Order: sequence, then structure tokens, then C-alpha cells
Amino acid sequence: MAGILFEDIFDVKDVNPEGKKFELVSRLHCESESFKMDLVLDVNSQLYPVDIGDKFRLVLATTLREDGKPDDEEFVEPTSSTSVAASGASVTSRADSFEYVMYGKVYRLEGHEHEAARLGAYVSYGGLLMRLEGDANHLQGIEVDQNVYLLMKKLAF
Repeated sequence: MAGILFEDIFDVKDVNPEGKKFELVSRLHCESESFKMDLVLDVNSQLYPVDIGDKFRLVLATTLREDGKPDDEEFVEPTSSTSVAASGASVTSRADSFEYVMYGKVYRLEGHEHEAARLGAYVSYGGLLMRLEGDANHLQGIEVDQNVYLLMKKLAF
């Protein structure tokens, strides 16, 4: 799908293993099902509480537009599930299918000395941090200084 950098299902293995540093933030430690990626992710626990054992779908995307075209530079609050682009055409948003969305910037890509095929991507979502680490083939297309959306939706068992 156009504009999608990464997508997988994650299992929450631990929450705040080093203790809770901030009252409204939880640090999740997760593992992906398909690609065996490791994820450490800060979420606003007041808005989106997550517990050990929860599963969620995670998508990293460069745009919220389903057609993959870049987002307009000016944010317009949508009044329904579709918004109108500057061209006048209606555009559906990827965010409509998710429960929790953040927007941030990739600030570091880090390889591992002992495992050349492993890569870590670090993103800051306004101070909430993410590290996604695993096989470099699954992180192709992610670049430093790139703006990315993180979209999450819990899965029912």
C-alpha cells in the first residue's frame, strides 16, 4: 500500500519494566508476530491504556491519505470520515481505522556491530519515543529526518 513503511501485529510483553517515569506515559515492550521485530514505545496511558498480553496492529506511514499522496501542509480538522483536499476531491483518512495515532520524526537509525542485518529506527512523537528494531529488510524506506505517522488498533481475542 502506498505510503506504508511498516505494518505488523505486536504482542505486549511488558509495561514499564523500569518503573513508571511519568504519570500519564507507559513504556511498552513488544514483539511482532510476523517479522519478530522488537518494539519499545511510549504511549499516553490516559488516552490509550495498554496491558501486558494485549495485541495491537501497528502501522508506520508517511501519510494519512489512503491514496498514498502526501498530506496537505495545512491541517484541517475533518468533519466526517472523509475530508476534502485542496483540489476539491474527497479523501479518506487511514486514521479512521485506528484508535490511537501519533505524528513524529525519525531522529536516528542505528545498525548493530555484531549483526549487520539488524537495524533500529528511533522516532520521537513530541517526546514520546519509539524504537523499532529487527531485520533491516523490514525497515527499508525509513530515513532520518523523515516525518511518520504511527497508527495503532488493539485486536480482540
